[in-house]
Amino acid sequence: MITAVISKKGGVGKTTTSVNLSAALARRGQRVLLIDLDPNAGASMSLGVGKAELGPSSADLLLRGTSATSLVRETGVENLHLMTASVDLRGAEAELDKRPRKDIVLAPHLESIRRGYDQIFLDCPSSIGLLTRNAITAADAFLVPATPQFLAVDGLEHLVQTASRVALSAGRQTGLLGILVTMADYRLRATRDVIADIRRRFGTKVFVVEVRTNVSLAEAPAYGQTVFEYKPQATGAKAYQLLAEEFLDTVRSQPSLAGLGRQPVGVSW
Repeated sequence: MITAVISKKGGVGKTTTSVNLSAALARRGQRVLLIDLDPNAGASMSLGVGKAELGPSSADLLLRGTSATSLVRETGVENLHLMTASVDLRGAEAELDKRPRKDIVLAPHLESIRRGYDQIFLDCPSSIGLLTRNAITAADAFLVPATPQFLAVDGLEHLVQTASRVALSAGRQTGLLGILVTMADYRLRATRDVIADIRRRFGTKVFVVEVRTNVSLAEAPAYGQTVFEYKPQATGAKAYQLLAEEFLDTVRSQPSLAGLGRQPVGVSW
């Protein structure tokens, strides 16, 4: 299954979720590929890849048609593979905009590798530009991290609607898998009310698991580690372990998604 992790602004835990949910599922025995599509390469560096080692990257896949399998690399986490991002992605949107089917460039490239993985996550830029639009049309579903801030709720509805329209315009049925409340700080008076509003508006599409503010989640990327390597007993690690379980339950409960995992083909690990 391919899941795009999307947001409309930075600082909502998008990359933190992409990295740590991928790692949590890998720890459960799932074969996982994380594709970094964000020019900032935060997911790549969070998994220990230095700036000088980012290429070749997903930019080569999108802009040069390089084979996806040749761009996949191992990480320090068992069962977790990575396709890095690089600075070349900063010019990717201008290049993609020249192409006739600019929203669906990525999808065909992923067909050659999707059968070798149980889960593929696409960590997108914090916008709905062409990189994110390509991720949405290549994905089976999208996941939205959201911070419990009053002004962000209306923007959340707009993001979900926009992503759904992008998929439909490309003839895809990509829909919302779930909204994940991140960076929840219950010391703030408004937090409980805003989360209640999100749950009222989106109902069962909001994951039960919430990721609370946790310093270990913020510190781990500086060491090129997931939270499970950096501080496995942290509350952030426990939250993403629970999220991995709920994620799998959510996928299994949707017949259109349940059969999209790895198929028994010859894939070398």
